[in-house]
Amino acid sequence: MTPGTPHTPQTSPTPKPTLTPTPKSAPGPEPAPDPDPRPHPETPRDLVGIGIGPFNLSLAALAQPLAELDAVFYEQHPAFDWHPGLLIDGATIQVPFLADLVTLADPASPWTFLNYLKARDRLFPFYFAERFHIQRAEYDAYCRWVSESLPGLHFRHQVDAVRWNPERDVFEVDFTQLDTDGEAEALGRTYTRNIVLGIGTEPHVPDPLKPLVDAPGVPVLHAADYHDHRDALLAAGHVTVIGSGQSGAEVFLDLLRHRPAGREQLHWLGRSEAFAPMEYSKLGLEHFTPDYTRYFHALAEPVRDRLTGSQWQLHKGIDADTIAAIHDELYRRTLHGGWPDAVLTPGVHVRTAGRLATTKVELHLEHTQQNTRSRLTTDAVVLATGYRERPLDRILAGLDPYIRRDSRERPRVDKDFRLVLDPSVTGAVHVQNAETHTHGVGAPDLGLAAWRSATILNALTGKETYTLPGRTAFTTFGLEQRPQIPAARTPRTLTPLADGI
Repeated sequence: MTPGTPHTPQTSPTPKPTLTPTPKSAPGPEPAPDPDPRPHPETPRDLVGIGIGPFNLSLAALAQPLAELDAVFYEQHPAFDWHPGLLIDGATIQVPFLADLVTLADPASPWTFLNYLKARDRLFPFYFAERFHIQRAEYDAYCRWVSESLPGLHFRHQVDAVRWNPERDVFEVDFTQLDTDGEAEALGRTYTRNIVLGIGTEPHVPDPLKPLVDAPGVPVLHAADYHDHRDALLAAGHVTVIGSGQSGAEVFLDLLRHRPAGREQLHWLGRSEAFAPMEYSKLGLEHFTPDYTRYFHALAEPVRDRLTGSQWQLHKGIDADTIAAIHDELYRRTLHGGWPDAVLTPGVHVRTAGRLATTKVELHLEHTQQNTRSRLTTDAVVLATGYRERPLDRILAGLDPYIRRDSRERPRVDKDFRLVLDPSVTGAVHVQNAETHTHGVGAPDLGLAAWRSATILNALTGKETYTLPGRTAFTTFGLEQRPQIPAARTPRTLTPLADGI
């Protein structure tokens, strides 16, 4: 169900305790004016969003019609940028198009995917295409359309530090405005009563392969950079793809389709015991509903942790259509006899890795079930090893004394996606896609984006700004939950017609 784990590119260096604008006579950036001038520059905003990926973009779209909410969003990149390295031709997101930025909270919003199609004069072609799952490139284009139209979004603004000012009861947010080359141009500060973090995830590289990824000239890269290196990978002699999830399958399929029959020279390795399909049954999908999210949040911490590790097939398996396409392509290459030069081996992990000469890589492999080891020499490696939530500590160091943590030192997050802070902090810090440990597998799922954004906005405004559904699943999770069943309709009583009428 997870669409390749949506990724917000916002990153920040270690927060600085204080920030003093640089004098004009000194080298460096000049103080920046507030991107959205207000009556007074120190007037606090209602909300500052940090990071502009799909989740904060959803929040910004649903916040836009709320005249009473003064909100601004910062992103260090020059424009909206969603997994550019994985925009492979034909690759689709793994949720229906209704899981856009707003529809499941406000289908009448002007920022729906269908309204995007209307604005592009593409409604009828989409209607006849009969596509429930759209391509990633189309989803990216839709998000760009929204990001270029919404007010209050400020790209090339890198947030450096967040602090709580107890004297004024506001958060201080320090940022650096960047020029077109990504260099510091000006420093600024804004004040806000509330914050929402949408800093997203970052590519995960297993420890044995980190030295090779960091080494210049060595053909080892994360799938997040696949598109930029695709031509070089297609020209390489032997390519190894590591990772048995959706990204690994898509990269392997793309390489397979574009390499000569009989000379594919591909290895696909994965740690899981099989190249397993994602759980996509109708009742299985109910794990991505608000009902399950609320149930999961109410569980004890040890139970939540155990569940998170066991539910991998709900969001880390491979789309059944992608598996079928891989098998079809492999089968097609056997029609004239022989087998393709492609090896697919699950249940394998990389123990160590090293460089041979300057152009090859040697992988030391171990098969977990056989307890056997071997070596594989390859010319290039693509790591489809997934993403991890960015640690909040990088950007919230200034708030560390106020953050309440669980037994594993992770920030506690309440049901409304707020960090649990010391009671002396009157403002709120909401998080998006940083709460898997408290809200479950739906945290990175696009299908819950609009509902979570609406939940946050309702909490911020203190009222039911968006009417949220009372029940969203046929499954009743837990014995103590009582399913909400709408009252039966009362038949209308018909009035007898008078004689002669």
